[in-house]
Parts: sequence; structure tokens; C-alpha cells
Amino acid sequence: MDMLWNGWGDPARATPLSGAVTGLLRELLGVEPRTAAPLPLQEIDVPVSPLGEAARRALEAAVTGREEDVRTDAESRIRHTRGKSTPDLLRMRAGDVTDTPAAVVLPDRHDEVLAVLAVCAEHGLAVVPFGGGTSVVGGLAPGRESTVVALDLRRMNRLLDLDEVSRTATLQPGLRAPEAEALLAGHGYTLGHFPQSYEWATIGGFAATRSSGQASAGYGRFDEMVLGLTLATPEGTLDAGRAPRSAAGPDLRQLVLGSEGAFGVITSVTVRVRPVPKVRRYEGWRFASFDEGAAALRRLAQDGPRPTVLRLSDETETLVGLARPDAIGASPDRQHAGCLAVVGFEGTGEDTAHRREGAAAVLRESGGTFAGEEPGERWAHGRYSAPYLRDALLDAGALAETLETAAYWSRLPALYTAVGEALTRTLTESGTPPLVMCHISHVYENGASLYFTVVSARGDDTLAHWARAKRAASEAILAAGGTITHHHAVGTDHRDWYVREAGPLGVEALRAVKRSLDPAGLLSPGVLLPPG
Repeated sequence: MDMLWNGWGDPARATPLSGAVTGLLRELLGVEPRTAAPLPLQEIDVPVSPLGEAARRALEAAVTGREEDVRTDAESRIRHTRGKSTPDLLRMRAGDVTDTPAAVVLPDRHDEVLAVLAVCAEHGLAVVPFGGGTSVVGGLAPGRESTVVALDLRRMNRLLDLDEVSRTATLQPGLRAPEAEALLAGHGYTLGHFPQSYEWATIGGFAATRSSGQASAGYGRFDEMVLGLTLATPEGTLDAGRAPRSAAGPDLRQLVLGSEGAFGVITSVTVRVRPVPKVRRYEGWRFASFDEGAAALRRLAQDGPRPTVLRLSDETETLVGLARPDAIGASPDRQHAGCLAVVGFEGTGEDTAHRREGAAAVLRESGGTFAGEEPGERWAHGRYSAPYLRDALLDAGALAETLETAAYWSRLPALYTAVGEALTRTLTESGTPPLVMCHISHVYENGASLYFTVVSARGDDTLAHWARAKRAASEAILAAGGTITHHHAVGTDHRDWYVREAGPLGVEALRAVKRSLDPAGLLSPGVLLPPG
């Protein structure tokens, strides 16, 4: 099943906001009902594909003559236009198809990817790898200097190898996360990688963006799981990783991870796997303040015992109930002020009980109050619902968007304040005062992430309002010592700040890599690095 073309996920799961919530949005933020419905897909006027006949025939030959796997019809091209950020969706809903690719090509294996890249190099076609289409940072909307081909990897969806002695699995990039989990579960294993995009994102996308799942405290980030990978480039094949650790020069895996399709197309990934946990238990803890809760999370991250899931909502997010996206605003828990932490444990019965007991002692010593299992189980039940909530807010006439960052623990309080103030100030100056919420969702011994959610009225020019706010927040992130992105990736939206974060010499080193692997600059032009 394809994802909703102008929104998130399965259209059958879209749920409108209640009258009470829309009334609250109107009362508190001045949100006005939407005046016009989004254009239906069938009514969007898509220009005729600029793909030439010779190029089309060559692409068909590259995918072993399968004409159906080189698509230039309007619907296929629309469904591969941009990603799923709020600006992406607002443009799609308005019928803006300026970033529509000329063709969608569906290879079946590594050799076909190489053949497609060779054809694109010969005919001067840009290539954008397309997995689940879940990018929220402009990763699927490259520069428009060339005719663009979307390389849809959905046919590359196999489990290639399972080494139960080493506990590794080799997966193709087009596997959606639930498909990968189902294949591994059939052998008793799991990746343990469950980001909010889990239901639609792909293995290749996880690797290309350095994805981080909601259980990262226990399982680690996706880049930490990758032991080996294969990359198809216009210059040939790059294989990286033949042992769990190596001192044989710089680790080329790390060069590919996070490269977002700018250096090549990931065609297989070898990852560590773990036994399916026998026990999963999630619970809630309450803290008087965000600072107090963050200090408790830091103790667990640094000294243990570390839970599998560890996240903390600030006061505003707790009051609104965003930890329960499937029932937002249903009954704000004003009786229990402060901040809600969700703490989860997965593993064997003995291990889970031991870690839970030790973590509870630390949380109590840090000022936490046990809130029972209901808040944790409620979060687990609705953990993938937030993007549907975002769409419901858009449908109701609001602006809703997210951004994230990370920093060392010592810098986190100032970063939290600076970004929140930048968003509030900029949107208020635009005449759309916002509700700004935040949570910590990924913790490390030395620091943690901050994930901000913003809701406001749309105002006269929604895209311009948000662009100003995003710029202000990005400047605040760099000034406060944070990274421009923790797990959403760079894309085109964060590119200019990433260039400043990496520095001139770092950027030139990456340009040299791109010149070696993609000398014509065909792969994801303008993504990760500016053109030139």
C-alpha cells in the first residue's frame, strides 16, 4: 500500500480533531478553520514528463526490460514528490508540483542500480534514492538544474542472509521496518529500531539518515547497529565493513552512513540483531520540573541501570498530553503538574526486573514519583500516531511542525531555552503566537536530544512564517552549541547550517569524496552539500 500522497501514512487511520480541541485551538492560538479543501490528486496538473525516449528505453533496459518499472504517469510522479515535512505537505495540498520527478524507476537488485546510474550519467539525469518517502528535511527535493529520476527501492525488499552464530542479518534497502521485523521475528530476532516513522520508513533510509529509534537507550542508534554495507555509485561498487571492529584505516561505513544519497545508493546493509525480548514493560514517572527530570535521566544514562526506552516531556507537553498523540487534549492532567517521563524495559524476565528495580531507586532518589504502568503503556500504544495528529492539525487550519537537536548535558538547559525563545519570539512577531513543547527522547552518557513541537495559527503566509521561525531556531541551535540535527538528517533544509557546523575544511573533504564517487554530481544534487 502507498502512503497518503498529501499527508502521512494510511488514509484509513486519519482521525479529525474533536470539536473541543478545535475550539481550544481557536480560543488559545487564534486558529481559523481552513477555508479551502486540498486539491484531489486527480485534479493536479502535472506537466508532461521531460524524459526523452532514448533515455526511457535505456532505463527500461537497465531494469532488465521491465517497462512497468519505468513510470512517467502523473500519479507515480506525484507520489514521489518531496517528503512529509509540513512545508512539503502544504505545497502538495496547494497543487505545487514544481519538484515532481520526470520518472520513477524501480530496480530489483544491486546490478540494476548500477545500470540505472550508468544510464543517468550518460543522459545527464539526476537521481534521488526513494525509500519510504518519510523525509522531513527536504531530502527528496533536490536542486532543479537537471531532469530528476526517483529511484524507488521498494522491489529490493529481501532478507539476504541471517548469521545466527554472529547474530547479524543482511537486509536490502527497500524493506520497510515492519517487514524487516516480521522477517527477523520468524527466526526469533529483532532490530529493536522503532522510530516514529517506523511503519513507513525503510532500512536504506535508516542508514542514509543515521536514524535513531525510540528504544535507542537500550538498542542504540541505527548507525551503531550497522556492521557492513554495499554502496552503488556512478563509479562502481563500494563495500565497507568485514568485521565488527577494525583498525584498518578510517571506517568507510561511517562515511556512507548519514550521506543521504549524495555519495551513492545503499543496496544492502548488514546489521546486528538481538533475540526478541520475552518481556516488554513501560511505565510513567513524574517530576516537578523539566530540569529535575533531565537530571534523573542523566544519572541513568551515565551510571545506569539504563532502561530500553527513556524519554521526558516538559511541562507544556505534559499538560497538553502529547505523550499520548492518539488522544491529544482529551483530558489534560492538570491535577498532576510537572513533567512526565516514560521509562521502558525490554529483555528477559530476570534482566528486566533487575534493571527496573535499580532504575526505580535512581528515579526516586532524583525526585521522581511513580505514576504506574498506564502512562507508559498508553505511550507505547500511540507511539506512531503523532504524524497523524500533525495532519489533523493541518486539516483544522493550524500550523504544526517539529524540529530536533542534541548537545552535551552541560549545554542542554541553555539550548532548550534558546530554541524555545527563538520559536516563540519569531512566530509571535509574525502574528501567530505559538504553543511550543519539547521532550528528551534519546539519551547518551555525555548528552541528549531535544525534540520540539510547535503549533500556531497559520497566518497570512504560512510557509514564510515557518521559514522565519526555523531559521531563528537553527541559528539558536548553533549559537548554543547544539548540532543542527540529531536524527532527522540534513537534507536541503539544514544544509546551510550543516556547512557551518562542519566547517570549510570538513565540507571540502566531503566534496572531494563526492567528486570521487559521483564526479558528474548526479546523486541527490543540493542535498547534504550545496551545489558547486
